[in-house]
Amino acid sequence: MEYLDARRLTGPSLIFDGPACILDIACTPDEADALVPVWANNVGRMLEALDWPSAEFAFVKLQGGISMAFTAPIDQLYAGSEINEWAWAASAFELGVTNEQPDFDASLEALRQSSDEEANPELMWLIDEAAAHGKTLLWDDDFVSLGLGKGSETWKVREIPDALDWDRYHDVPVGVVTGTNGKTTTVRFATHILRQSKRDVGLSSTDWISVNERVIDHGDWSGPGGARSVLREQDVDVAILETARGGLLRRGMGVERADAALITNISEDHLGDFGSQNLDELLAIKWVVSRVVRSQGDLILNAEDHRLVAQAKDHGGELVWFSLDPDNSVVRGHIEAGGRAFVLDGDELLKLENGQRELICRSNEIPIALGGAARHNVANALAAAALTSSLGATLAEIATGLTTMVQDDNPGRCNIYDLNGIKILIDFAHNPAAMAALFDMASAIPAKRRVLCFGQAGDRTDELIRELARDAWEIGLDRVEVSELAAYHRGREHGDVFGIIRDELLKLGTDDSQIVHNELEMESLQDAIDWARPGDLVIMLALGGAAPAQARLKELGAR
Repeated sequence: MEYLDARRLTGPSLIFDGPACILDIACTPDEADALVPVWANNVGRMLEALDWPSAEFAFVKLQGGISMAFTAPIDQLYAGSEINEWAWAASAFELGVTNEQPDFDASLEALRQSSDEEANPELMWLIDEAAAHGKTLLWDDDFVSLGLGKGSETWKVREIPDALDWDRYHDVPVGVVTGTNGKTTTVRFATHILRQSKRDVGLSSTDWISVNERVIDHGDWSGPGGARSVLREQDVDVAILETARGGLLRRGMGVERADAALITNISEDHLGDFGSQNLDELLAIKWVVSRVVRSQGDLILNAEDHRLVAQAKDHGGELVWFSLDPDNSVVRGHIEAGGRAFVLDGDELLKLENGQRELICRSNEIPIALGGAARHNVANALAAAALTSSLGATLAEIATGLTTMVQDDNPGRCNIYDLNGIKILIDFAHNPAAMAALFDMASAIPAKRRVLCFGQAGDRTDELIRELARDAWEIGLDRVEVSELAAYHRGREHGDVFGIIRDELLKLGTDDSQIVHNELEMESLQDAIDWARPGDLVIMLALGGAAPAQARLKELGAR
């Protein structure tokens, strides 16, 4: 057994719907069975000695270990994490993992001090009052707020006023988006649609926090901190919250309720971390978003993802499906039962409900769908249509949004440039499903010759790297520019990934002269441009980020 982490869960999570303290331990299944009762007994002893409120206990077995958690007041989560650390030390001694027994009395005294310092009676009073008045409360280490967006007010967590005008606090519509691929494009679609309806849109995402065109802060704000920050902006009347795996796993959701939650798909990405070592664990993490729409609101799912279809059978709330196949059996059954779905039928994006087929727009009218060739972006458009419909947008507003969003509104995702007759396609695709979608689209773009610039992270298996090479070659490549990407070696030696790719390409019949090895992505792009002639297609998988490539193309005068 090995200690991994003890941390706070500040919102709905894999284990609980509310605040809790969680302990991660690497161990075998048999060791987990032995550990749970010993850990629970030690936590219980300390909680009783501290005279804390009774707690709920729960655990989840994971590949390679176990996560164990207990509920705690929000003004005691740091002290609760210290309790978990002590409980692990005491349990490890009892189970013979270590030879050092922690001193109970000394630990109790230290925990009392931590608990007293952390305690915030005014915050706990406000939580009770908010619940009594039916108002949404958001809190963190520094701030607490009532209401959402335009209906909110925020204070420092130690400066809560005594008298409050409860009637002024209200919520705004909130949409949550998660999944493996398509999250960023979908939230950009949704934001653009809602802006067309003259709403003030707050966005938290992997790129930035913003209100309309005002960027509050750049960076990855797809965790609960980003959600709370944007929902405290008093000029927001609807919010879109991109919600990534890491924040869900480490802290939980930033909100306890939403009007709509969307899961785009579940596929291989970021596997290998504790808690997300396989697709079943990844699904469980992403599925946490369903909790915020369980009692009210819509859960929007991809009808072509068999894992989501199976998981949805246990969801007690309202379901909305989207699909590129109008004859999808899940969609058909859902519509026959009186449900709602958004589908592609031929080139028509449709809303299906109550026996009606309402046209939104056509796929060739969506600029970033590239005439319908970028089918993954058609799927993202359907997902965004379903999401914004649940947030109150009309079909006319949705159509306007989908048909006016251009590639400059979606940087780094499926962007096509023209440089003196040479087409250049740039995308951030970085996992098998995203790359497969990009390759499908690239093969549909007419071109005299095709060259691919790409690399791969060293933490992928040899077989996954070989599969990428095979999939790439199938689209009809004439040249391959492989980037070394030293920053992504992740345990491999220099040249290892290139060697695997080269070996697989040679097995496929590639001539050695068609394979070029470069150190940097920009070197691969420039070499491909120098090789290409008018009518050719340059495809670049910008693993290190699309911004440098886009800047270079702008310098060269690409349109």
